[in-house]
Amino acid sequence: MSFEFIVVNRQVRPHVAHIRLNRPKELNALNSAMMGELTGELKEMDRDPEVRAVVLSGDERAFAAGADIREMAERSAIDMYRADLFSQWELIRRMKKPIIAAVSGFALGGGCELAMLCDLIVASETARFGQPEILIGVMPGAGGTQRLPRAVGKAIAMEMILTGTPINAEQALAAGLINRVVPVELFLEEAIQLAVKISEMPPLAVRLAKESVLKAFETSLEEGLQYERKNFYLLFASGDQKEGMRAFIEKRKPRFKGE
Repeated sequence: MSFEFIVVNRQVRPHVAHIRLNRPKELNALNSAMMGELTGELKEMDRDPEVRAVVLSGDERAFAAGADIREMAERSAIDMYRADLFSQWELIRRMKKPIIAAVSGFALGGGCELAMLCDLIVASETARFGQPEILIGVMPGAGGTQRLPRAVGKAIAMEMILTGTPINAEQALAAGLINRVVPVELFLEEAIQLAVKISEMPPLAVRLAKESVLKAFETSLEEGLQYERKNFYLLFASGDQKEGMRAFIEKRKPRFKGE
């Protein structure tokens, strides 16, 4: 399949796919066409048993510098409501397989929100994360006011959102927004290697573990613990659980099949 705004490699490594946002002149600003291509391909990858982890990146200059303002500037509130742009974002949120964001340069507005939708974030030393929507008369609308405080806490999130001031990669790491900072020439390869490591784990366990971690942000501790236990017990119906524990006892490397 050919795309206009993304570049796809389903096998950048065995069981690892890579999607690169591809509007370089616009610093990968997220228009509806790009989001349609991205969400459609992620849905296909979620159904593909050969894909166990996905890396999502931009280029060295920008992961995504925000939403496409020209696409929205003259719309009315009713236009925005009818367009229902954020329904596409919900498809990413429901992705069962892990997504690793590889971020270099700008991750602003919708770009920051898209990175936060991913499960892990590897950033280059040049990465900048921000929610500058306040500077153009609006506010975050794709999860920024909800996910950012959960990641970095109320104080930092309030300052970023109410002043539009971004934070750099080291600040993002210290705040808990990202997993690691690497030199710019290594940011994509580091993210791919992290995806490879995850892809070597038992796929069903990875899926249920991801679901359980995300539940921690949606439920009480008691409800979350119950959800975790059910998923833990469920994995004892899998062949990978038998293989993993036998391999541990036999002191050999397990061969996980996703069964």
